[in-house]
Amino acid sequence: MTVWCETHKRAKRAPSQQTFSVMDVQCVLEGCQSEVLRGLCGSIPEAHCFTVVFRGPRRGLDLACSSEAEARHWIRGLRRLQERAQTMSQRDKLEHWIYGYLRRADADKDNTMSFKEVKSLLRMINIEVTELYARQLFKQCDRSGNDRLENSEIEEFCRRLTRRPELEALFCRCSGEDCVLSDEELLEFLREQGEEATLSQAREIIQEYELNDTAKQQRLMMLDGFLMYLLSKEGDVFNPAHATVYQDMSQPLSHYFISSSHNTYLLQDQLGGPSSTEAYLRALSRGCRCVELDCWEGPNGEPIVYHGHTLTSRILFREVIEVVRDYAFKASPYPLILSLENHCGREQQVVMARHLRSILGETLLTKSPGSKGTRSLPSPEELKGRILIKGKKLSGSDSSSSSSDSSSSSSEEEEGSGEGGGTRTKNKNKKKDSVKVSPVPVNGSKPRCSSSLAPELSDLVVLCRSVRFHGFDHASQQPANEMSSFSEGKARRLIRDSGNSFVRHNALQLSRIYPSGLRAHSSNYSPQEMWSAGCQIVALNFQTPGEAMALNQGRFLQNGRCGYTLKPAFLRSADSTFDPEHPARGQGYQAKTLTVTVISAQQLPKLNPERPNSIVDPLVRVELHGVPADNARAETPHINNNGFNPRWNHTLVFDVGVPELALVRFVVEDHDTTSSNDFVGQFTLPFTSLRQGYRHIHLLSADGAPISPASLFVHIKVSELSRSQSV
Repeated sequence: MTVWCETHKRAKRAPSQQTFSVMDVQCVLEGCQSEVLRGLCGSIPEAHCFTVVFRGPRRGLDLACSSEAEARHWIRGLRRLQERAQTMSQRDKLEHWIYGYLRRADADKDNTMSFKEVKSLLRMINIEVTELYARQLFKQCDRSGNDRLENSEIEEFCRRLTRRPELEALFCRCSGEDCVLSDEELLEFLREQGEEATLSQAREIIQEYELNDTAKQQRLMMLDGFLMYLLSKEGDVFNPAHATVYQDMSQPLSHYFISSSHNTYLLQDQLGGPSSTEAYLRALSRGCRCVELDCWEGPNGEPIVYHGHTLTSRILFREVIEVVRDYAFKASPYPLILSLENHCGREQQVVMARHLRSILGETLLTKSPGSKGTRSLPSPEELKGRILIKGKKLSGSDSSSSSSDSSSSSSEEEEGSGEGGGTRTKNKNKKKDSVKVSPVPVNGSKPRCSSSLAPELSDLVVLCRSVRFHGFDHASQQPANEMSSFSEGKARRLIRDSGNSFVRHNALQLSRIYPSGLRAHSSNYSPQEMWSAGCQIVALNFQTPGEAMALNQGRFLQNGRCGYTLKPAFLRSADSTFDPEHPARGQGYQAKTLTVTVISAQQLPKLNPERPNSIVDPLVRVELHGVPADNARAETPHINNNGFNPRWNHTLVFDVGVPELALVRFVVEDHDTTSSNDFVGQFTLPFTSLRQGYRHIHLLSADGAPISPASLFVHIKVSELSRSQSV
């Protein structure tokens, strides 16, 4: 499902830049909700406008129609296409994919295929074959003998092209000589897969996936039905029971990993990239439950959000809060945390507080639920539908007066440095409990100074009070609503030197980890090392694709993608003996062996659609991410010139000491002998969500979007490993 975007700009764009797939659409916004359309509001009727928001780095597409009816037609049509795309079976996706290429290969648009067009098609779909093989395949399908494939001949060509010999062999092994799978034989296969299935469940599978009505009536499954089953969610490597909220959501907030974003407002790097409310929409749509706002003095008395002392563009604080109001609970009903880094003077702090109250209304948490004592935070279930403010809070019982114990800036939380790191300056000679805020002048206005936090803003901080870290002993005596932020470097040192103490601390209080300020291009650190110590709010640059964001997406794939994942029991106890640096000595050590046989891949994408003769040479790497002792990776050999249906049958073996913390990542790359390999696709999931047996893995792009219909076919086996074998 591809949409063509015609432009009147003089700069010539590649065809791939003038189209977009419905699969890549995050959502469609009605009216003037983007920065561009808001700037045009008044000159164009709002009802004529809409914005298409994409997954990944592609900027939103702002559109204005000639009438309100035309805009409604487009919005309704795009949303229906989205719904259709989301409900398509893997077979439907494959047929849509192959017929799309058939139309492109039909150069003369006569709805037939010459041999030249067939060769062009094969290159388009990422497979290089010999002239002899291509000619044989063409002749086998050209039953009319007129050197052109028509109608049923094209269907036969596609059927031969998409054959799965490895699945045919598996089906024959399970079904025996008659090549028909009975309900009892299917049940035996399901049990070999590690599923606790019954005969009635086997019959239900036949009724749902078998295509032949006569076979259905006789409770039999043919090869096509077997393929449909293995390509469905029931044949997926990810446990479908984990696709909904299945974990206990009634435990304290500190007992959960929380999907968290750093510098959420940025679409690119933190030195000169654009800031946009669209970035908040994207993060919230991906299940993010903690977003960051860097707040600075703005013109006309209105606070702004941007990366201070840099060339990043600026957006209004008010507009960010409006997006939060509209999208906070679209992807998840569980609490959203707004992490405020406040650099405003008291007057604009009051404006911030007023916007938070008036825009967010009753969703804004202004007092603690009060069902638990000060040593325990409320649960996600108790806080459903509520927005929490993380920031500084005035000390003492009288919050209406200025207090030297609390400054307005959140940037002294860890070692006196800003949460964002290196782009902000330290002041080692300042008084212990006060700070002067010197915002950058805006539009010629004079810098303002403040030495205190406005009570109106302080009052909104209830459960996430930012405090400076003074050591684990000191923190253990403080209430549960106090939390500290740590740079990635500081967190690593604490894990290395006091791993078990950090684990115990994180059982009671929240910790936020943020990237080093030296990451000028908004790169990311590995979140796994922080999760292994029980850190909950591990903030990443959501706008930067790569391994770290793949791990984040994999971690929060489970539990209905709600942005909250219950930590293992050994990370939830204040008396835990677990240490991520020495996992075999304490709780949580349950050694297992993971055996992955990479069998084949299907319909891998071309890396450069503008070069039809460019064919990938794929290899598959399997990575294990967990405690340091568990980190490992191994890969298959590469296969030359076949991204359409390469086969490996290559087995990789891993030992896993702490499976409850481990993530398994499957990566496909294009082998290159002269430079580093190119990324093709990946999929990451928790070890505990792996399903054993023969499974398909549906690949994602670097941005986390589906690459339909690209997949891997693997066999997974998990076995126990005795402590004596593993130590």
